[in-house]
Amino acid sequence: AMTVQFKSILCKELSDFLGFREKTLSKSAYCHDRLYLQRLDKYLCSGKYSTKELSEECLTGWINTLSGKTVTIANEVIVIRLFLEFLKSLGIPAYTPPVPKVHDDYIPYIFSDAELDSIFVAADSLEYGKSAVFLDSYIEFPMVLRLMYGCGLRVGETVSLKMEDVDLDTGVLTLKRTKRNKQRLVPMHTSLMIVLKKYCMAMGIVGEPNAFLFPCQTKDSSMSPHTAQHRFEFVLRNADIFLPGRQKHQRGPCLHCLRHVFAFKSFTNAERAGKRIDDSIPYLSIYLGHDRLRETEKYLRF
Repeated sequence: AMTVQFKSILCKELSDFLGFREKTLSKSAYCHDRLYLQRLDKYLCSGKYSTKELSEECLTGWINTLSGKTVTIANEVIVIRLFLEFLKSLGIPAYTPPVPKVHDDYIPYIFSDAELDSIFVAADSLEYGKSAVFLDSYIEFPMVLRLMYGCGLRVGETVSLKMEDVDLDTGVLTLKRTKRNKQRLVPMHTSLMIVLKKYCMAMGIVGEPNAFLFPCQTKDSSMSPHTAQHRFEFVLRNADIFLPGRQKHQRGPCLHCLRHVFAFKSFTNAERAGKRIDDSIPYLSIYLGHDRLRETEKYLRF
């Protein structure tokens, strides 16, 4: 174990607490904790604090020195709060600051209509055997994209679909393998249902309830989300789409962005149809399988 030299009035307590943390944490979590405790130590030294008691003024001042994403600041405060509890257990008075509110700093990438056209043209132009990447999915992948774009599905939900989950008469998908196991029914637009019906017939999977919609070559398992993402990157390169100068918290163009486009366009369509956006949120939230309305509302900022 690496010995950390703390220099403030609380050097022994910081060192002891870090020792306890090291026994229970993974290496990366320990490194984060060590960094947070070192920063607190440095702050106490710079303020020339000469008593072990940590006041509200002292800790509020320390929080004001923190910078970065709100979720990172909150994580740092959570660790220091544990240290403050440790101090109290030793009989040293310490103020416990509240954990700062976390804002969603994430900026998604929203494809333009022109980019979407390029993506579908590039996906539909894939040829069998032209690339090892697309050996088994030059037919499958354009359908994956259409389901994700047309229904706002997550990539994992899409690739794990089986024929038993698809009602080709009513055009309803039953999603069973979803995030946090929130099963849901997803109606498709008639135009998408017609394309999907043709696809299933071409794949020879109609009437085969256990057949995967997007099988691997062996047919006993489905295309993985990682494979789908890898194939999308290939399509993006062919469509000449990339994000220059991407910021740390910006998501570059990826498969999940099709879900963002779906939500974005759903709000736009509702607005054009004269519906109040607030009225649309609960419906869209259920359709997308969101846990909270807040997850759906964040699209309004985009």
